[in-house]
Amino acid sequence: MSEKDDFYKDLLTEVFEVGVLAAQPEQALQEAWKEQIMPWLSQLAPERERVWVFGAGKAAASMAKALEGVAGSSEKLQGFVVTRRGHEVKTSTIEVVQAAHPVPDEDGQRAARRLHKAISEVPSSDAVIALVSGGGSSLLSVPVRDIPFVDLQQLNRALLACGAPIDEMNIVRKHVTQTLGGQLAQVCRAPVFQLLISDVPGDDPSSIASGPFSPDESTFHDAIEVIKRWAVQVPHSIARYLEKGIKGAVPDTPKRSSLVFRKVKTHLLASNLKSLNAVTQHLEAKGYQVLNLGDTLEGEARDVAQVHAAIARQAAMGQGGWPAAPLAIISGGECTVTLNDTQLRQARGGRNSEFLLALAFYLRDLNAPVEVAAIAADTDGIDGIGGHAGALMLPGDMQLSKAAKLAPQLHLDQHTSYDYFKSLDRLLVTGPTMTNVNDLRIILVGRP
Repeated sequence: MSEKDDFYKDLLTEVFEVGVLAAQPEQALQEAWKEQIMPWLSQLAPERERVWVFGAGKAAASMAKALEGVAGSSEKLQGFVVTRRGHEVKTSTIEVVQAAHPVPDEDGQRAARRLHKAISEVPSSDAVIALVSGGGSSLLSVPVRDIPFVDLQQLNRALLACGAPIDEMNIVRKHVTQTLGGQLAQVCRAPVFQLLISDVPGDDPSSIASGPFSPDESTFHDAIEVIKRWAVQVPHSIARYLEKGIKGAVPDTPKRSSLVFRKVKTHLLASNLKSLNAVTQHLEAKGYQVLNLGDTLEGEARDVAQVHAAIARQAAMGQGGWPAAPLAIISGGECTVTLNDTQLRQARGGRNSEFLLALAFYLRDLNAPVEVAAIAADTDGIDGIGGHAGALMLPGDMQLSKAAKLAPQLHLDQHTSYDYFKSLDRLLVTGPTMTNVNDLRIILVGRP
């Protein structure tokens, strides 16, 4: 690589690590334990006998370990959390169970049923600390009695491929399970303090892992509307159950007015916005002006990339009224990639690598006085299919792509961004980061 490519690669990976570090639970949990959880536990005495810990999500194991660290010997914590395979860490008293994600498997089903049963059996004299993070929707999915587990698996696959935003996917999930959309709070008799790491735009607790301990204002009608809007093919058992819900034959998820939520306290530990703020501070210290587009961006990955490319192009050319180079354009949130059945079988990559490939394509003919480089990656270390977190785009890549006779448009159309960036040696491979606050996209226009 050239000297300028080395510069951008090192800085982009460094800044991404800053964003991931800001989303780790240790420091935030230390503050929450001292300022909120300990006073809450003290208020429950002398009735409280034990403190149970339950949770699910990609960050659940690291949250459990951090909780054990801040609690020390002051509280004997017991219970278990469910996390994605490969995201486990060694804990002392809180058990860690691993299962598949994003489509639930039999191990996850057993763990979710066990967690549902355990929470329902906690006496009112005890206390529950719930550790909830992104990924919990599939790891906690216990279907209602009328729906076979294989049908729930099929639904998850269809939702992941349809292009719907995460909050709309979660509306459907809440209405076909016994565990999501506030239903764990409903079966728990003990007071609950839930700690959240958010991977959803806007950080709505009811959307994070489909809100197992949070009120759900969506309805069966909303779930059916999502299915219609995104043309999701659902199994007959699910369609029948949702129709029963519309007719009032089965109860809806608990709403904000339900008394069950009087015993639930909620605290947000980490979020995409927190990571974006850390990235902003780090880049400003490096001499960049920062244009922060926020943490609520959604939409098809290539469409979001086209907007980012237009801003980067104008900034590189000194047009459009954007801040002058050196400029960093950053954004969070979560893009989507819509796949048909054929594309679903052949796709290799993820929403971040697809975004970056589209960005490179839209900037392919850029002839500006300053370089443009970028990174797009998922803070959990997993971007779709391929074992990578995302990818990098460096100034010299277009020449490398031409020399290797790669066709960016073809890879975009086939949704094989993984193959494209692997050919250029531009995949970002971090392994599981033990947290999950959605995506980070960073575009550098020039250097200080």
